[in-house]
Order: sequence, then structure tokens, then C-alpha cells
Amino acid sequence: MKKKWISLAAVAVLGLGFVGCGTNDEDAVAVQEAVAATAVEFIGMEAPSNIADMSRSFSTAKARVYTSATEYKDYPLEYTTLFGVKDKVGTNPNAAGQLYNYKMEPLMDKDGAPVIAETPDANSLLNVDGKLFMVSHLEYDWILADGSKAPSRMPMNMLLTNIEQAADGKLKAVEQKAIDHSSVEGGWIFCFGSQTPWNTHLGGEEDYDLYYTDASGTKNAGTAAKGITAMTELYWENTKTANPYHYGYNQEVEVKADGSYVLNKRYAMGKGTWEMAKVFGDGKTALYGDDGTNVFLVMFVADAVNDLSAGTLYAQKFTQTNADGSTTAEGTMSWVKLGHATEAEVKTLADTLTFADIFDYLTPTEVSEGADTTGYTIIKAGHTGKEYLKLKAGMEKAAAFLEPRRYASMLGATTEWNKMEGIAIDEASKKAYMAISYQDKGMLQDDSFATDHIRVVKNNCGATYEITLASDQNDTDGNAIDSEYVGVSIMAPVGLVGEEIAADAVGNTCNPNKIANTDNIAFSEKMRTLFVGEDSGTHTNNFVWAYNVDSKKLSRIASVVAGGESTGLQVVDNMNGHSYIMSNSQHHADFTGTTPADLKAVLGAQIDKYDANFGYIGGMPGLK
Repeated sequence: MKKKWISLAAVAVLGLGFVGCGTNDEDAVAVQEAVAATAVEFIGMEAPSNIADMSRSFSTAKARVYTSATEYKDYPLEYTTLFGVKDKVGTNPNAAGQLYNYKMEPLMDKDGAPVIAETPDANSLLNVDGKLFMVSHLEYDWILADGSKAPSRMPMNMLLTNIEQAADGKLKAVEQKAIDHSSVEGGWIFCFGSQTPWNTHLGGEEDYDLYYTDASGTKNAGTAAKGITAMTELYWENTKTANPYHYGYNQEVEVKADGSYVLNKRYAMGKGTWEMAKVFGDGKTALYGDDGTNVFLVMFVADAVNDLSAGTLYAQKFTQTNADGSTTAEGTMSWVKLGHATEAEVKTLADTLTFADIFDYLTPTEVSEGADTTGYTIIKAGHTGKEYLKLKAGMEKAAAFLEPRRYASMLGATTEWNKMEGIAIDEASKKAYMAISYQDKGMLQDDSFATDHIRVVKNNCGATYEITLASDQNDTDGNAIDSEYVGVSIMAPVGLVGEEIAADAVGNTCNPNKIANTDNIAFSEKMRTLFVGEDSGTHTNNFVWAYNVDSKKLSRIASVVAGGESTGLQVVDNMNGHSYIMSNSQHHADFTGTTPADLKAVLGAQIDKYDANFGYIGGMPGLK
């Protein structure tokens, strides 16, 4: 194959894609062809093989930038910690991981020690009028100061950090404050997030605990009661009773050049266990994943560009086209319209309604005792148990936005996905990517239930799915959808599917040279690369991967502290001449069940499980 000379200027046209793999098992010809086509190659790293490396977050990968078919420059990648959750940054009187009540007073645990969340999550590095700021999440409290597991969830918060950039591209955290969520009823489990096209941060709020009610059975109702108690007693200090319909929404943070911010809870995008939402380039269409069991994929189309305060909510319906029992799901997608609302309308509904105002329902006990189920819709949504629901008159909008998962299932949309995590967008190719961390439960074939849209085999290592997008689409009622980014089909590329193995010497139960249990993902248009962070109970060390969507090459580019989860991925293609992959890790030393006991003991002695890091992978030039 004749290879053309590729100039640096052509890189912007072709896109930069990183290829290669630390396993050294790629065909050399394929690699050379990929390099010629993409101008950049990732030279991957091996998995850590000694205690020192397994106990830290680091990268030894390289970005090889080609200036011609045979000439290149290597850029060694390096992981840098900006700050840990125990650090005090700038004039912040408290540690970065400190949690607060509604008066922004530090929460203390049962022994009087500060409650520090060991769970860094989303990052958005923002350039606001030439000043750099980073909005970051704290997800949940993992352990208390005495080493015991936290007995229940805690109210959570986000951080706003001022960042300085040196001439060599090094970033430094110089000032910091916690974001006050009291104006939006507080926050609950801040998970992944994204940067909007209009340069704001959009963060997911995972409402695992406050979602459940008596319709789910007493076990799940008890979980909800604990969550409400935690918000009432810890956050509101019994000045008010927490309302479960105030939690589980996307939250938008607009940062000003003076370091102030504007915070909005985006009620019109609906309530769920949102991992994160990603807004397309049109500034109107958002696609977002619902994390948990028997969950659904949601699309929101805003009324106005760059404004998420009003719009229409749709739920995906999947039709499988490959054989039952296949390795992954493949099929077509259609969209069920749930409803249209403004933020103010949904907030009013949340303030005034209870679950029993929206639905008549039968409890599992009532059904088992022979209650008449005539007129009730039987669903599985949010858990594997059956629910018997009947929508009350005039409650369509309330159901659509306060109970969208249940309502979607009642209307025939698919609520069978499992552990749906991050969403990423490839605008140029009109593709989206959806992470499924564990392919299990609702996704498996279920002959015992009338509705069974997804019928695949279990894969404990998960898969990342690719969605094809199109314009000129109608919803299932035949009405036009006002978006150019409507999902029409879905499949999982082979290179993004995990592989189960028998436990190896360090306890891996998924192939360490393949992605396992994708969590947060981010896409770079210029690099033509999907970046993947793992949240795995199947890899002793979780990794950050780079997958070139054109060449299909996979490279391991970072490893995080053993027992920890990779979080906070954000790709910054060019910030004043430098590129960054923002990357955190959390709950260090939370080892897998298959990690050998002696290895746990040695690693545990090296790792501070009370700390966790916010940081980035750097060393790359800026991409134009």
C-alpha cells in the first residue's frame, strides 16, 4: 500500500485517532494502515504487574503523532493528580471531599470526624473568558472515619475549582469551593457528567434510593425510607422532610468569569437514576442513560437552542433483529413520546404530588393474596420484580416526568437494559455510544414475562453499544421528532465487548487485555477515539482505554489504584495548545471478591482508602 505524506495541517481534516495495544497482538500491517489513515497512534501500556504499580494511578502509554507516513514524534503520557479528597485547596477551609448540610456547614460522622466522600466523579474543565475552572462531582460516601462502611447514603455536593495552566501545559488547582445546592433542594448521588455545547456543566443525579415505593415491595420501600431519612436528618437537619420527587434530575452549572456560578436542576428532563446526559451539537437534543436494573434509554428535545428548561421527553423502544441468545443485542430503535413540559410545571408537580396521587397500585402481597388485577398494567421497571399500576385520570404529565421509567414501560417502551452508564457522541459520523456495564437481568431472555424486548446471554464483563442516528424520524404515534439526532439502530462493536475468563493469579475474572464493565466514556472528534473508563468488579485494577472508532484498535492508556473505579473522563482537545483527558478514581482498595486474600493484604497496606484523586492524563499537544 502506497502511503501518502500527511502534514500536521491535514491532521485537523483527518482527525487524530490513537491505535495500538499494550498486548502487542495486533497485526503490523493493519496498524500501519491505521496510522496512515489517522495520523496518530496510541502506543499502549501493559497492565501493572507489581505492588507499587498496582497501588497507584499512572500511565506509561504514548501518543505517536505522525507528520508523514513514516515520520512521527512520540509524546509520553503522564497521569497527574490535581488534588485528593483529603486536600485543602486554596482558601477552602475544608477538605475537597467534605460533605455539607443545607447551611453549608460541614457534616460530621458519629465520632465527630468530618464526613469526607472518597468518590470523585465527573469533571468539566471549562475555559470562561480565558480563565480555567473545573466543575467536579462527589458521588457518595463509601466509608466512615473508623473504617466501617457508611450505613446509608449521604447528601452530596459538587466542587468548583480554579485551575492555572503553566506554559508547558501542566495544570494546578489554586482555589476551590463547594457548590451550594440548597437552592435546588440539595443533591443525591452525583454521578457522571458532561460539558454542553454552550460551555456549561451538566451533571447526572442517580436516584437509586429515593425511587422505590410500596408498589415495589417492602424491601425497596425500606431503602427509600432510609434515603429520605438521610436527607431529612443530615441535610435538612429536620427543618423539613425531604421529598423524593425533588431528587434524580440532571443539574446544570454555569460558571462566570468571576468564579460565581448559576445552578439549575433541570426538572423538564425527567427524574431517574441518571448516570449522565450528553447534549448533541444542535444544542437541543440530549441522550442519557439510566443506571440500574431494568432501565431505559431517554431522549430529550428542548424547545429552544442552548436551553434545557422546557422540552419533550421520549423513551426508546428496542426491537431485536439478531437471534435470541446472541452475545450482544442488535436491532432497531423507535421512540415513544412521554410528554412535554416546562421546568416550572414539573417542579410544581414534584412539590405537590405523591406516588399515590399518580398511580393506583397493587402491592406484591395483595397480588399474591388474589387481588383482581383487571385494568392494571404489569411492568418491570427499576428492579426485577413485577409492579401492577393503573394511571389515575389527568396524571399523564406527572407520570411522564416524575415517573418516566414506569410510565415508559406502561406505554410499551423498553425497560430491560441493565447498568446503563455513560453516553458519548460522534457528531461527524452521527453515532452515539452507550455503556452497559453488566449485561444481565432484564437483558436476558425471559419467557416468564409477556414483554421481552432484549434476549441475549449474560456477560458479566459488559459491552459498549453503538447507536446510529438519523434525521426526519417520527415517534411511535407518527408525529415528527424535531431532531437530527434520533437513534434508529444499535449494535455492539466486537472491540468494545468484554470477555469472561476463569480467575487469574491476581483475581481478574474478565480478560485484562480487553475492556471490562465500561462506566464513563468520552469521545474526541479530532482524535476519532472513544475513551473508556472501567468500573469493574472483575478487574483487580481498572483501566482507561482508547478505542479508535475507524481502525477499531484498542489501547490501554492508564491504570488506576487497585480496587478503585475510573471516573470523570472528559476529553479536552485543545486548551491553549495542550490536550487533556480528565480522569479521576474513587473508592480505592474496594477490592473484588476474587482478589486473593494475600494480595489484598499487601495492597491494602500500600493504599490509603480514605483518599481518592481528581486529575488528568496529559502530555499531548493541542489539536486544531
